Amino acid sequence: MAPEHSDDRPPVVVVTGPTGSGKTDFAIGLAQRFDGEILNADSMQVFRHMDIGTAKPSPEERLTVPHHLFDVANPDENYSAGRFGKEARATAEMIHGRGRRVFLVGGTGLYIRAFLDGLIETGNVDPVLRERLENEHRHAVEAGDPTRLHRRLRENDADAADKIHPNDVRRTVRALEILEMSGQRASRVREEHGFQDRPFRVLHLCLDPGREVLNERIDRRAEQMIEAGLLREVRDLRERGYGPELKPMQAIGYRHIQPVADGADTLVNALPAMQADTRRFARRQRTWVRAVPDVHWHDPREPEPVFERVGKFLEADRSAGQGGRSDAG
Repeated sequence: MAPEHSDDRPPVVVVTGPTGSGKTDFAIGLAQRFDGEILNADSMQVFRHMDIGTAKPSPEERLTVPHHLFDVANPDENYSAGRFGKEARATAEMIHGRGRRVFLVGGTGLYIRAFLDGLIETGNVDPVLRERLENEHRHAVEAGDPTRLHRRLRENDADAADKIHPNDVRRTVRALEILEMSGQRASRVREEHGFQDRPFRVLHLCLDPGREVLNERIDRRAEQMIEAGLLREVRDLRERGYGPELKPMQAIGYRHIQPVADGADTLVNALPAMQADTRRFARRQRTWVRAVPDVHWHDPREPEPVFERVGKFLEADRSAGQGGRSDAG
């Protein structure tokens, strides 16, 4: 008879970390050893025709093990975390149904959370309401009052405001949207949701070689993207009708190359800005991961401890399937 604490939920290994930390190569090695398939959790790699600037796995790499949720949307589509969560869970069910392991790989924290915990259902976003709030924020910034919306949130929902930095405009706007659309405080809605929709048993890994090594990798990778033809990729996207105003075209790398494509700047000038913004983005990714409980940090240059940890985690799953499980993982 299985012990009371037996957890028979299907296992998922999350491989995250700051950009440039080596997630792709490492995850492929894990999937090869443990009979797994890779499920993308990078919000830019879902888009077609955006390969170089997103550091998407190459066609050769994708042949080594099955890869999922790459190239599933056009750059002018509104691909949301909610859509990702539903599609990723359906894909994971399919992978588990074949008796294989799921490796969720990427650095987009909101996508990882949508997959693991579910998202709050508050109805469809009202584009008019969002535009009004965003315009109000822009006017407040121009008036020298960039935290106006956050103060309003604090007046109406202090608990939510305490959890959101005054400079985090996106989350502030979302909390005010919930308040206006549902008539309930965002903190109350989140408390009732509890993010308890957790159908998977999870091992959460974060790969990080350290700041100095990572910065060197980031700088070199930016150089390699330009050498590989990032300018050509941006021009091709523009020829396909995907203008520079689109959200994916404003992502790191792509936004830096837009002026070059217009003839208003040079690659020599674009490269340092691209490198600096990528390093700042990596710092924000680290900050997000530090706030996630039960994450195991590993240096990707020392793979064996990671492989050992994953092996024990998956062995516990095998034990559970036989009527019991170990406490590993």
